[in-house]
Amino acid sequence: MRFRLDRRSGLPPYRQLVGQVRHALRLGVLCPGDQLPTVREVVRQITINPNTVHRAYRELEQQGLIEGRPGSGTFVKRSLSAVPEEQPMLRRRLGEWIDAARQVGLGDEAIEALVADALHTSEEEEP
Repeated sequence: MRFRLDRRSGLPPYRQLVGQVRHALRLGVLCPGDQLPTVREVVRQITINPNTVHRAYRELEQQGLIEGRPGSGTFVKRSLSAVPEEQPMLRRRLGEWIDAARQVGLGDEAIEALVADALHTSEEEEP
């Protein structure tokens, strides 16, 4: 797993790390038993304070998603993926939709707005 920081997001760095791990768990990119990068690797990767990485890992551990194993590292304990067997097909179809949106001239911001609107509309239609 490779972390990234958006210093303009307004979201604290540790929350960004937590969100990225949760996102990877939900997409099935990380699975139970997978090892997360060491604190030292994350610090080297994105130039961040080690305490920030520790805080993110601690929060994920409190959520029951990861566990530290002394001398071995930090490992995924459980997944957040609800339908892992369907995700590759859905991901492929979403990629096709994004490609079509770009072909008609939409940028990332417009695509994100459309997705957010569709999600919001979908939530309102649920009984």
